[in-house]
Amino acid sequence: MQIKIVTIEREYGCGGGEIAKQLAAQLGWKLWDELLSEEIARRANCPRAVIERREERNDPLYYRLFKSFLRGSYEGSLNAHKLNLVDSESILKFTMAVVRDAAAAGNCVIVGRGSQLILREREDTLRVFLYAPGKLKVRRLMSRGKNKQEAHDLVDTVDLERAKFIEKYFKIEWPSRSVYHTMINTAIGDEAVIRTILHFMKTLQ
Repeated sequence: MQIKIVTIEREYGCGGGEIAKQLAAQLGWKLWDELLSEEIARRANCPRAVIERREERNDPLYYRLFKSFLRGSYEGSLNAHKLNLVDSESILKFTMAVVRDAAAAGNCVIVGRGSQLILREREDTLRVFLYAPGKLKVRRLMSRGKNKQEAHDLVDTVDLERAKFIEKYFKIEWPSRSVYHTMINTAIGDEAVIRTILHFMKTLQ
């Protein structure tokens, strides 16, 4: 079996994005992370910043109520076509299409966005989950400019949103161990994580 795709699911702040970037560079493969958001935004015809705020999250209550109003009102039905209502369901639809197109092209590393579940049936895909101790995640976020309170808040909330999103749309617990070939603690260091992933690729092949 030839591995052509690696999906990197990650806890927020564990360094998954940086590790995926380094892995793609070492393999000479295409990295689908920010590029994924860009392509989803292009297909959805809306700014990338909007997509990035909504990815891997359920819609907030005010947004759901607003959509319900538009769908249920005469004025809304007349004007809804003028509004790019990019809700979580729309984003998921675009995401599935982009992820499958990326996988069809092969030789790529895909970060998050449910890609591990979208591509679960593909035998040419290595599915990796990265995690880290809370203190390490906070330190990483602080090194990127977050203050200590912000870092703690993000560590506490972002993964909770991801878990709710995965449970709602894929009907599975996040993270579910059965989905992944390997789960790696990034506390061992980025280089060691990458070597471990490359080793798993060789073993599966």
